[in-house]
Amino acid sequence: MSVHTRTRRIKRETKKKHKPRATIRSKETSIPWREAFQQEIEKYSEGGLMLRGSRHKEGVTQKKLAEALSISQHHISEMENGKRPIGKEMARRFAAFFDTDYRLFL
Repeated sequence: MSVHTRTRRIKRETKKKHKPRATIRSKETSIPWREAFQQEIEKYSEGGLMLRGSRHKEGVTQKKLAEALSISQHHISEMENGKRPIGKEMARRFAAFFDTDYRLFL
């Protein structure tokens, strides 16, 4: 007794056409990031924005960061919102956690 198996036909993929890449802006149309985020820096503080951005980049919540550094989550929230300054020692702890330079957070 023989069993008939179906032969699968594999369709050849058509060559995908790539979309044209975005054109690179010239230096005349680009602006420094501090100028672009001037309102946010005034509202929160530059160190607070760096802390929030670093935390989001790593995918870490305020609670997880607080547990890792043995501080309260409320303090991290206050630092991100510019209500509490980030001191040199705390900046060093953040830098060690995120593996970056501590001056980023000052």
